[in-house]
Amino acid sequence: MARPMRIRTTVLPGHRIEVGDPELPEGEIVDLTIEPAAGAENRRLSVWEILQSFPDPHHTPEEWDEIERQFQKERNSWDR
Repeated sequence: MARPMRIRTTVLPGHRIEVGDPELPEGEIVDLTIEPAAGAENRRLSVWEILQSFPDPHHTPEEWDEIERQFQKERNSWDR
């Protein structure tokens, strides 16, 4: 009996996985168990959770003035 093996792979586009190992003889029947990697966060976030993860957009008027100055400085550099 062949030894059990662990192979880590990435889920490909289309929700597919590919497993290859030179020790797997072609045509042999194998059992495959799939589980998320330890510590991997595979849960999809809701739109609300994504929005909540952004930093707080509230700024003081002085902070907005500084942000606008930085944008203007960048825009002015484009003309050079």
